Amino acid sequence: MSLKTQITDDMKSAMKAKDKETLGTIRMITAAIKQIEVDERRELSDADVLSIVSKMIKQRKDAASQFADADRPDLQQKELAEITIIEKYLPAQLSTEEVEGIVQTIITETGANGMQDMGKVMGLAKAKVAGQADMGEVSQIVKSALS
Repeated sequence: MSLKTQITDDMKSAMKAKDKETLGTIRMITAAIKQIEVDERRELSDADVLSIVSKMIKQRKDAASQFADADRPDLQQKELAEITIIEKYLPAQLSTEEVEGIVQTIITETGANGMQDMGKVMGLAKAKVAGQADMGEVSQIVKSALS
């Protein structure tokens, strides 16, 4: 089953269960998917939907930290609840050790030997760990490995 179909099925289940929070969050996901499909006039693949979901989680994390800084725990909790719902659509996350192993493999394969090769390593790492790791964390691992 495609990711888009799973999201639609979950939306129907949330409607039947009258779960307003889940339904609202899933509707935001479907709206983002539909917007890109209409703008680009193409059917999105699972990788595209995964990219949208990852972007939405990053936005929610940023918003939650801003609400925490502004002493708005009510809004922060709303963002964190949305993250929990959205994360169901991500594949299992890789551990730090697994990401480090992937980065070391990429560095060995490409022969990267300094910060000037960071873009090349990040490009390949992004392709391998898409949706399975936070790219900020991956960037830090690549920087430390190339330093």
